[in-house]
Amino acid sequence: MARFFADLLTASRQETRPLITLALPICGAQLAQAGMSVVDVMMTGRLSATDLAAVSVGSSLWMPLMLFMTGTLMGLTPIVAQLLGGGQTPRIRPNVHQALWVGLGLGIAAALLLGFAVMPVFRLMGVPEAVAQHSAEYLAAVALGMPGMALFQALRAFSDGMNHTRPSLWISLVGLAVNIPSNFVLIYGGAGLTDLFGPGLPAWLQALPALGALGCGLATALSFWVMGLTMAAYTRRSPAYGDVALWHSPTPPRLALIGELLYVGVPIGVAIFVEVTLFTLIALFIASLGEVTVAAHQVALNYTSILFMLPLSLSMALTVRVGNTLGQARPAHARLVAWNGVALCLLVAGLNSTLLWLTAEPVIALYTHDAAVQRLTLSLVILAMIFQVSDSMQVNLAGALRGYKDTRVVMGITLIAYWLVGLGGGHTLGEYGLFGQIAPMGVHGYWVGLIAGLTAAALLLGERLRRVAKGVANGEVEIPRS
Repeated sequence: MARFFADLLTASRQETRPLITLALPICGAQLAQAGMSVVDVMMTGRLSATDLAAVSVGSSLWMPLMLFMTGTLMGLTPIVAQLLGGGQTPRIRPNVHQALWVGLGLGIAAALLLGFAVMPVFRLMGVPEAVAQHSAEYLAAVALGMPGMALFQALRAFSDGMNHTRPSLWISLVGLAVNIPSNFVLIYGGAGLTDLFGPGLPAWLQALPALGALGCGLATALSFWVMGLTMAAYTRRSPAYGDVALWHSPTPPRLALIGELLYVGVPIGVAIFVEVTLFTLIALFIASLGEVTVAAHQVALNYTSILFMLPLSLSMALTVRVGNTLGQARPAHARLVAWNGVALCLLVAGLNSTLLWLTAEPVIALYTHDAAVQRLTLSLVILAMIFQVSDSMQVNLAGALRGYKDTRVVMGITLIAYWLVGLGGGHTLGEYGLFGQIAPMGVHGYWVGLIAGLTAAALLLGERLRRVAKGVANGEVEIPRS
């Protein structure tokens, strides 16, 4: 054991810098994409409450679909990373082509669901008719962009696997730059342009209709296609990808390669979908506890989600580094790479928790001036500090395991830890208390449940990584080869 820690310390001097170099552009890309959602909410909220509600309700449907699609395509990253590490670059191109075929199928399927299957869901949710109608129009517009987003995510997974994460940052910023003016023109129409630039605009510009939520959806779809096509152009022209020659000699669908991608990727997509639905369901349960509680929960969760971007990005970078090292046939070093990433994420989580404690009051004041909301949010921040550590640990342990292409067990652990422990335990504590000894805890019970679920996930994933990494290093466990 002492020898292992000595080797880990040596590896950390070599591996920490490359890991951070990979992670920072990913973090920027995640923040830029999150910024698009913030812009959507801010701009539609200024138009009308109905349009804001329509976009909010619609986002709760298309975001999980997009994240499932993204997670599935992320299965390409460890495949490419291992092939690159093993010097098998000629085999990368056909694998990426299969991901593009899968992305096309997923993008079209998501578009059809959003375009034609949402009204029954709205009726089941009891969404008011006016909001449902506007939201359906918004989703039909977003649906047009889903194949474009699938193209972007497939090529991003390829680029990340090639240790080239900066394009996702710059192209996400391009998407944000397209989204902001497109939103303004399409949401507010000619009236908004006239208010901004004065009455000297051409008549045809002043006559543009204000499309509200529909315009927001069209702007989102346009941004998705710009991101996808820009990524395609970059991967075609950039010399950063060596002799992969991605856009030459298209490969037709190959069931074996598609099967491997789905074997690795679908569990990732399901795990991400489960995590998203966990937070969605908790928000629905908390809605019955009153406006102050809902507001405090959303403020605390929003702030911690921003801080979580760096641990999440480290997790995605760790998948690449572990995959590269395994492709180089260095399983003992891959074990050190994995645990160094986990140790680094623990340090980042500690810094995030400290930042939460030091900045809680002024940051909460930026969100709301309501004293009751501020007090309740501040009480949740203490739980959020623990939440940061558990969440950072579990996401990076999962990232390391994905580098080993070990995704099905991660999916199973996620299902148990999130829904059974996190959601079930949180709802029990929040609504009923515990065995008559603890009174119902309200929103604090749900947060304790979240911490318990994430901690359970971290412990189970930690044990899984210990077994897999040690087994592969000792030649006792085989990893799937591309």
